[in-house]
Amino acid sequence: MKQVTLSNQVLYLLSISAGLVVANLYYNQPLLHQISVSFNVSEAEVSNVALFTQLGYALGLLFIIPLGDMVSNKKILRLDFLIMVIALIIAGLANSLLVLILSSFIVGFTSALPQLFVPMAAQLSDDENRGRAIGIVMSGLLIGILGSRVISGFVGEQFGWRVMFYAAAVMMIILFVILKFKLPTIEPVFKGSYASLMKSLHHYFKTDASLRLATLRGGLAFAGLSAFWTTLVFLMQDSFGYGSTITGAFGILGIVGALAATFVGKISSTVSNNLVILVAILLLIVSWIVLLFSGNSLVGLMIGILLVDLGLQALHITNQKIIFSKSPEARNRVNTIYMVGFFIGGAFGTVAGALAWENYKWLGVSALGIILSVLILIVHLVFRKI
Repeated sequence: MKQVTLSNQVLYLLSISAGLVVANLYYNQPLLHQISVSFNVSEAEVSNVALFTQLGYALGLLFIIPLGDMVSNKKILRLDFLIMVIALIIAGLANSLLVLILSSFIVGFTSALPQLFVPMAAQLSDDENRGRAIGIVMSGLLIGILGSRVISGFVGEQFGWRVMFYAAAVMMIILFVILKFKLPTIEPVFKGSYASLMKSLHHYFKTDASLRLATLRGGLAFAGLSAFWTTLVFLMQDSFGYGSTITGAFGILGIVGALAATFVGKISSTVSNNLVILVAILLLIVSWIVLLFSGNSLVGLMIGILLVDLGLQALHITNQKIIFSKSPEARNRVNTIYMVGFFIGGAFGTVAGALAWENYKWLGVSALGIILSVLILIVHLVFRKI
């Protein structure tokens, strides 16, 4: 079998595609207030839209991404994009909160595809350039996460929240056509059954302590970020009277931080992983302290967003560099374990953030973020040498 090399064209296609697909997970967050008004439900009830999107994503990671070690990537793309587009259209047509929640779950499930692109970049790169490749793909993915809020905030305010889902469906159709002709075909390595493929996930989780630690670090960090973005729209409405456009525009600040993913990937070969992780965790703690005192300060919120995104991205890139350095024959399965934990953390953060807001408003959300960040530090210091 001819070895496919990772050209810059393919690398940046993977990066852009990762951002466009993962954006589907986050379009709904700046729109939650509009959706709650549309269906006449509470803020806590409407937060289930974001929650089930993330739960769907976590399950998509668990059941779809391992197939990257077993089935051709082109075959996976064909079926996945078809279901994704249908789910996005149903979300736009939803006549009840339940229909929107269920369709959002399917959108999340099928939008796990970017996690095929990250191991692909790692697989096609040599050891020297692996950190750079992961960083570039992750930059695209992170910019998609953050930029989606800017786009949906504007579209929702100007045209209504339903239009955002229709526009996303059109974008996915266009992206599929491009990927069909431009993305290289990666032949599977694993030759066993799907059942044995899934069973092997337990083996890698049980035998790799560094994978378990990276998963826990990532999940706790993403829980904090999810709590922040889920409740920011409510803070902006209550404290400043701003709608979804302004809330979504805060994603621009996060994009600045997301560009740091490329930088982290480049320096990862010269700086120890442990040092990068410690600095990242300290950034997260500082960012949440800043946010704690910024419930009525736009400048404080801006600084906090920059720091929390920078800290998360540095931690996330380093986690993935560590886990991809082992088990090259099973990078999709290893990435599945890590990312399932990562987004389970995100789902927990969405629920915990909504509850913290309901009971203690911004003070509760900020305290939650600080607690989660300190837990990451404790876990890392205690278990990093095991």
